[in-house]
Amino acid sequence: MYEVELKVPADLKRVRDRLEALEATPRGGVVQVDTYYDAPHRSFPETDEALRIRSERPAPDGSVDQHGDGQTRITYKGPLVDEESKTREEVETEVGDDEKMDDVLTNLGFEPAATVRKVRDRFTVDGTNGYVLTVTLDRVDEVGEYVEVETEVERESDLESARTAAAAVLAELDLDPDEQIQTSYLGLLLGA
Repeated sequence: MYEVELKVPADLKRVRDRLEALEATPRGGVVQVDTYYDAPHRSFPETDEALRIRSERPAPDGSVDQHGDGQTRITYKGPLVDEESKTREEVETEVGDDEKMDDVLTNLGFEPAATVRKVRDRFTVDGTNGYVLTVTLDRVDEVGEYVEVETEVERESDLESARTAAAAVLAELDLDPDEQIQTSYLGLLLGA
């Protein structure tokens, strides 16, 4: 599976107003706390990979997205597959207990490297080429405000059409796809 994502810095109030005008479907808000790990056998910053445990809970305003009371997931993200977006191979699964998962990783020699906390509001929009895209408004502690437009595709041959659909949504939100950044929130937090 490939996650196709375009991310730009943005004024979230202005984007929220634009989403309302476009009749985007609200999907609720969450607070995510992502703990990233360093591997004992290679340098993830050098290989452009990431391993994280994500704990997700309902947003403080009481809105709840499709995950209900919250969940914890472990995710591996491969290196970027192109220079036009933040497209990566992604492998993710739910875990029952973030503390026990942390124990498993640390006992195997993985060490927590950093934690990123963000409040996210999600919307869905119908895009070009038949894609349904998720628009996420992020307020990231110590980093700032960003908008992500993303979708998932199974085949590498679908990457270009998915990127085109995501760029079109950014343009509809009066955001410039050429202003996208490929640096992760972790990289931004660490000043990479």
